[in-house]
Order: sequence, then C-alpha cells, then structure tokens
Amino acid sequence: MNLPLHTGLLGALEAGLIAFAIGVLVYALWAWICRRAGLAIGHALGWGMAIAVVIAAGLDSWNLFYLGIARLESPLYARLALAGIHDPDFLGTRVLLQIVGALSGTVLGWWLFSGRMAGRHDVEVPGSGENPPGQGH
Repeated sequence: MNLPLHTGLLGALEAGLIAFAIGVLVYALWAWICRRAGLAIGHALGWGMAIAVVIAAGLDSWNLFYLGIARLESPLYARLALAGIHDPDFLGTRVLLQIVGALSGTVLGWWLFSGRMAGRHDVEVPGSGENPPGQGH
C-alpha cells in the first residue's frame, strides 16, 4: 500500500481496516456480477475473498515472502531489501491483519448483500404444501 500509514501496531490496525473496507466493496461487486451471470452465491464469496486478499495484502505479502527467500548475507543487501518496505518491524502483523480484515469484510458483505441472492437458491422444504419429487402421494 502506498498510503501514509502509521508505524507499529496502529499502522497494522489501519491497514486491517482498509482491507476490511476492500473486502466489503469487492464482495458487493462480485455479488452484482454473479447475479447478472446467474452464478451461485459461493462463486461471489470465493472470488470476493480471493481478490480482496490479493488487493489488500498482495504487496505486503510479497515483501514478507521475499524477505524469507532473499539472501541477505551482507548489510548492503539487507538495507536494500528493507528500504522499500513500510515499517518492516511489523510486516508480519500487518499482513495478518490485512488478510483477516479482507476475509471478514467479505463475510460482512455477504451478510449485508446475501438477501437478494439467497432467494433464488432456496430449497423446497418437505411438508410445505407441494409433494417432493419422487413421492406420489
């Protein structure tokens, strides 16, 4: 993220809240797309979660992965690797809170917007007036 966030735990919480908002917005977009395409609600939820995590935590996740595989054998390489990372001390915490924020934002979006899609996939409850298929009463 290229936003001027605070450092430390406050910055990680800010990044998590931004990821939460991204999760809600991405799910709303996918719910609309899936309604138009006639897809099930699971498609909207799955793709919404995956894309929200990539958008919200993609760059910081890549930086965390790169620091794990890069050869930081000299102080120069270590300094170059850490120079492009905002608050490298709390990078792991920030990635965790971004992933949790994106996933929980998508779930909140599902809870808010699922009423429109859930009505199309209702299952007929036996005893509700019509005979279930395969039973000739």
